[in-house]
Amino acid sequence: MAKTTTKVSIVILTLNNKKLIEEELKLFNKLNTSGLDMEIVIVDNASGDGTKELLEQVKLKNIKIKVITNSKNEGFAIGNNQGLLYSMYRKPDYMLLLNDDMVFESNFLVDLVKFANKNTSFGIISPKIYFAKGHEFHKDRYTEKDKGNVIWYAGGSIDWDNIYTSHIGVDEVDRGQRDKTKVVDVASGAAVLIRKEVIDKIGLLDENLFLYWEDAEYSVRAKQNGIKVVYYPDVSLWHKVSIAAGGSGSSSNDYFLIRNRYYFAIKYAKSFRTKFAVFRDTIKLMFFGRDWQKTGARDGLIGRMGRGSWKK
Repeated sequence: MAKTTTKVSIVILTLNNKKLIEEELKLFNKLNTSGLDMEIVIVDNASGDGTKELLEQVKLKNIKIKVITNSKNEGFAIGNNQGLLYSMYRKPDYMLLLNDDMVFESNFLVDLVKFANKNTSFGIISPKIYFAKGHEFHKDRYTEKDKGNVIWYAGGSIDWDNIYTSHIGVDEVDRGQRDKTKVVDVASGAAVLIRKEVIDKIGLLDENLFLYWEDAEYSVRAKQNGIKVVYYPDVSLWHKVSIAAGGSGSSSNDYFLIRNRYYFAIKYAKSFRTKFAVFRDTIKLMFFGRDWQKTGARDGLIGRMGRGSWKK
């Protein structure tokens, strides 16, 4: 019997992360591609740090590569959608969205696809994700032995009363307490395997959001269409979280989190009471928040989406 080959397209969005994307691409040269027909689509969101020149020279073993270069920063949703749309022409079985600052072992994709192939009712799958060693939020909490074994994502949940998302298990040292495969509220956009049939059914990421809340919105939209969103802990990756731009308290964080939370609440909150509470929070931030929180609150209230007032 002929060996079955699974088609996988990996979409990686990058912006001014030359060192990180270079380190990640080196890992792809060690990737086990047995049984996989693979392509990587890298979308460069107008980097100015030499990333463009690096990507022009990249060649990978056993993996086809396509680079899409944007003339401006199109944001997370549009950038990833460009990669997904290009990938769709290959008619892959799966598409994997992957951050440009991830560390992984050689078998991670083979194992993830094997799980997906055996569990055909699961439409969207995210693996366990750790903080990469030395990139923990609270480094002083952990011994050297624990670093690299601290959970960043072990499933995502939504507080539907207040409209906040959170990572299950975040900041916990992994002692096996998050080792159960389960249906979750939110997949992680940092590493998520999506069946082609899911995109055929519900479409692409919501480009109104530009940055933040995309994975929550996509997960909820999928679940509303009967698609299971699953956390799978037997595959692990490591995330260089602290390097990524736009961390807590940054101007982009202030603007997009506030604006997009309001958008998400109005679209998906299950009760009028919750929608009103988020509306009240947003009004308060428009008057008393930090500068970019005020702008984000105002834009959310008037429906200015996409890039909105963000000029950086």
